[in-house]
Amino acid sequence: MSTEILVYQCDIPVDNESYEVLVYSRPGGIYVAKTVLDTYDVIINDGTTLDDVLNKHRELLPLAINSRRIFPRSRH
Repeated sequence: MSTEILVYQCDIPVDNESYEVLVYSRPGGIYVAKTVLDTYDVIINDGTTLDDVLNKHRELLPLAINSRRIFPRSRH
């Protein structure tokens, strides 16, 4: 049984692509935003409110995507 409940879904544009963001609530009042880039490559941010986690994810998602473009597959 999962302790996460999907509460919001949107797309965030980065450069010329759009990335799906799924926001879940967890027990204790924590929200978690996730974007799946690949099977084993997921960007995750957390926050105490829905707005907080979305703002954080909007700021950090482009940095995460660009770092993966600069260093492709060198993380293995």
